[in-house]
Amino acid sequence: MEILYLLIPLSVILVFVIVWIFLWAVKSGQFDDMEGPAHRILMDDDRPRPPPDA
Repeated sequence: MEILYLLIPLSVILVFVIVWIFLWAVKSGQFDDMEGPAHRILMDDDRPRPPPDA
């Protein structure tokens, strides 16, 4: 029963940390463009690259 005195506050602190990290990610724009990287993988650029010295 005494372990609950340790586990309940730790779980509450963990929930606050997770919520804080999620809110930071939302505010910093981590979820702004969810489809761009997926479309970029599918776009195949068949044009040859110019030589590095050009």
